This record gives sequence, structure tokens and C-alpha cells, in this order.
Amino acid sequence: MIFKSTPAPRRQLRRVRTTTTLRPLRHRLDPAHLEEIPFRAADGVRLGLTRVDPGENGRPAVLLLHGHTASADMFLLPETRNLVDSLLDDGYEPWLLDWRGSCRLPYNETGQRYTYDDVALYDIPAAVSHIRERIGDRPLFVVAHCIGSLTLSLSMTAGLVPGLAGVVSQGVFLTPKLAGRTSLRMSVAGELLKSRIDHIPVDFRKVGLWSKYTPLFALASRKADCPDPTCQMLHNSAWGSGASLFVHENVSEATHDRLAELLGPAPLWILPHLRRIELARSVVRWHETDGRYGSLPRNALDAAGRIDTPVLLLAGSENGLWLDSQKLCHEVLARRQPHLDVRYTEIPGYGHLDTFLGRGAALDVFGHILDFLGERR
Repeated sequence: MIFKSTPAPRRQLRRVRTTTTLRPLRHRLDPAHLEEIPFRAADGVRLGLTRVDPGENGRPAVLLLHGHTASADMFLLPETRNLVDSLLDDGYEPWLLDWRGSCRLPYNETGQRYTYDDVALYDIPAAVSHIRERIGDRPLFVVAHCIGSLTLSLSMTAGLVPGLAGVVSQGVFLTPKLAGRTSLRMSVAGELLKSRIDHIPVDFRKVGLWSKYTPLFALASRKADCPDPTCQMLHNSAWGSGASLFVHENVSEATHDRLAELLGPAPLWILPHLRRIELARSVVRWHETDGRYGSLPRNALDAAGRIDTPVLLLAGSENGLWLDSQKLCHEVLARRQPHLDVRYTEIPGYGHLDTFLGRGAALDVFGHILDFLGERR
């Protein structure tokens, strides 16, 4: 008689924070002026939508889109003059979307997985539609950061958000470009770690010294100037990719101490789509055969002629993550779609995140945004 051994069941990855209740925003606005709107995307996923009431009617609206693992908090920093402050003072009505990649929501750590197709097809168009129901025929602008901007480009080239008054894209838009070592690390990490962990945390205090994440924090600490493990993971490593998310001296001590709150865990299961996008040097659809995503273009750059709004491509000169993606985008669109109204502005001495989180962003960055919006309001 031959006995066959039964393989041990595969250990389940640790599941955390299953509730979809949004973490409260931190701000210094009058709470009466902050309207949290119950909001779900068309596929049923709970999101966050917040309107900042300026106290008067008739203002143009501005939708703010954060980057992946960030949240609406990045536009509301109470420790400095933030973008919402600047928009309010300049006569706008800010709206903030926490799409499914927000660290105010649990989806990066557990729950339903998604691709950037879902953000472009469900999250952004639903938010735009809801805002338009509220504001009527008033102008609607969008200011988008990082992956929020990348997915917006897919929505725009699909014709899902027509008639915007203007778009400010920060960091990356239609032509993503990563450093070679960053691309290589993403590929290797995705293959080596996918059976062991499902996300890379940023808060060492939560995972502890003797966790499976310790080697990742140790790797991030190599040649780091800052002793803070969260800063090492973000500034020195960008979740292990070897990139840098901000210029360290541009971030105030108060904001530095909040990095683990402002940026959350990065899910590893999103890497295949991000890797496909980076290899194509364009925003490409992940779902090739699923009919639900048929309205999205296979390649957003090839469909860029559908863009019907002025676009400002904004980037820091020291962007350590997306490098010169925005400059490349401007050059490519000028050659391939010369009829589009697209301009490029580079912010000297700034990196990626510090264009919004930096202590001097209100002086060095926000003026470019307000000037662009003001020309088209």
C-alpha cells in the first residue's frame, strides 16, 4: 500500500482592518464647512468624497485626486498652508476624492483587489458625475497627483469625463517612466514576495522588530541619512523600489512625523499592472478580454486625441520616482497631438510628494496651479 502525504495547508496572509469606515480627516477647517458624502462606485466599492463648503455659491469646483497609498489628507495638512487653503482663498470650491487606493480605506491591505482600470472606469467618473449633479453648469477643474493623475488620463482618453474646464497633472500623466533599477526591483520583488506578503507597510511601529517585514525595513535603511524607519521606507526606498518620494529638506518636522499617517501600505498585487504600464511607457489597460472594461482604450497615449481640456503637466526637477515623465509627455504630445492645449512646468528643487507636502509648496508650487486655473475659470 502506498501512502500519499497530504500537503500542509498554505498559511493565509494576515488580514487587517476589514471595515470600510473611512479614517477621519485631519484638518483645521471649521467642521461645519466639511461635508462628508456617502459615496460608492458603480461596482459597489465604498469610497470617500468630501466637499469643502466655501460659504458662498457660484464658485468653480476643483476635484483633488491623491496618489496611490496617500489620501485626501495630503491636500489638508493642518501644519502648513495647504492646497485647499489656497483654493478657498482664490475663490474655488474644493472637492476631495478618496479613491480605492486611499490609505483612509482598507483595500490596499485586505478586501477586494483591484487594478487601475477600476479607478479609471468606476471611481473617477462617478465622482465627477456626482459633483456635476451638485454644481450644475459651473466649471469643474481637476488637480491630480501621481497615480491619481495616471488613472485620470485613462478616464479622459476613454471619454468618461468630458468637458472639464482644465486639468493639472502632477508627477506623471500619459508616459510613465521609472529608473532602470526601480523597474528591476519592482519586477524582482513582485516575484519573490508575492507568496509571502501581500503589501509593504510603512509604519515600523505597527509591524514590530521580529516581523516578516523586518528585512524590507533593513534594506530601506541602507545608506539612509534619516534614522526614522518610515522615512527610510519612503524617502530612501519608495516601498523597496529604490526610488525617492520627496526632497527631505523640503518637508517640515511636523509633516515628517506624520508620514506613516499620510502614506499607507503599498499592495504588491498591483505591481503586474504597474509593470505593464511602465514597460509600455504609456497608460495601458490591464483587462484585455473582460467586456466590462471595453470602454477604456487599450493604450491611453494612442487615444490622447480625445482629450478635450487644457492640461498643465507639473513636475519637480528632482522627481526621484517618475523622473522626467512629464517632460517626455509634453514632447510626445507636441509631436503626436499638436492641436492639444498642453503645457509643461518644472518646479526647481522639488521632488515628487513635496510639491504638495513641502513646507514651501504654497509659495513655490501652488501659484502655478492657481494661475492655470485662473486663466480658464
